Amino acid sequence: MGQWTAEFVATFGLVLTILGTARYKPQAVAASVGLYITAAYWFTSLTSFANPAITVVRGLSNTFAGIAPHDVPMFVVAQFAGAIAATAIASTLCGEPFGPSAISPSAPES
Repeated sequence: MGQWTAEFVATFGLVLTILGTARYKPQAVAASVGLYITAAYWFTSLTSFANPAITVVRGLSNTFAGIAPHDVPMFVVAQFAGAIAATAIASTLCGEPFGPSAISPSAPES
């Protein structure tokens, strides 16, 4: 159970970092993501996959860094739960819902 919690926390933090930085200083998103991933590598037990595509590929690999195939679905569930929770918290903190314009300043207004 701890590894899925770590994945939830890592994904939550990554998405919250992206949304917060995109909202207040869009030009710093790349740097903030790099810093967060570096930190998450050290504070989570799994070195922070935080990406369902990477999780699926790691489940198919036969390396020391792989994920057991039967664990992949729960990792993906934890990642989506973390992303949804981060989006809800970011919307609450910023006082507005997040959509495409929050992460892409050139997105057309609707």
